[in-house]
Amino acid sequence: MPDIEWAQIFTFTISPFEMIIRGTLIYLLLFVLFRFVVRRDAGSLSVSDLLVVVIIADAAQNGMSSDYKSVADGAVLILTIIGWSLLLNYLGFHFKPIRKLVVPHPICVVKDGVRLRQNLRRELITDEELNEMLRQHDIEDLSEVKRAYLEPDGQITVVRKEKAPGGGTSTLPPERPGA
Repeated sequence: MPDIEWAQIFTFTISPFEMIIRGTLIYLLLFVLFRFVVRRDAGSLSVSDLLVVVIIADAAQNGMSSDYKSVADGAVLILTIIGWSLLLNYLGFHFKPIRKLVVPHPICVVKDGVRLRQNLRRELITDEELNEMLRQHDIEDLSEVKRAYLEPDGQITVVRKEKAPGGGTSTLPPERPGA
């Protein structure tokens, strides 16, 4: 049985301050990348999306770690990443300007039964993908949709047009008796 180098496992091989700086820079870089570039795919990962995440994680690990070898180094790096995540969530909750940066607004992709092509194009959503998302909400015809929003988590929210008394659709609220 080989001898275990306990000192090498539990002592720092890299300055903790350097690990914090490296972890911070990589975390913020990845945050900006995922916040502004891959928004649509946050809610569901396809095989290619998962592969990209794994490759990014591997590439980022080298930049963050500077080839650390001890558990203590890894702990500092993990705590730095979790700390930034918690801090951004906390600041986003308490300060509206930071919330706007941390949590993107929903994007309207259908308005009054009409596809908003510019928004769909910007988010790289094809007509087929939009139709699939709408079918998941039991909507077969675009004319049934008052509004459809792409949410920050990549999911779609649908607001249906209200049914008119004759079976058609109406966006007007029903009349109140005696009004």
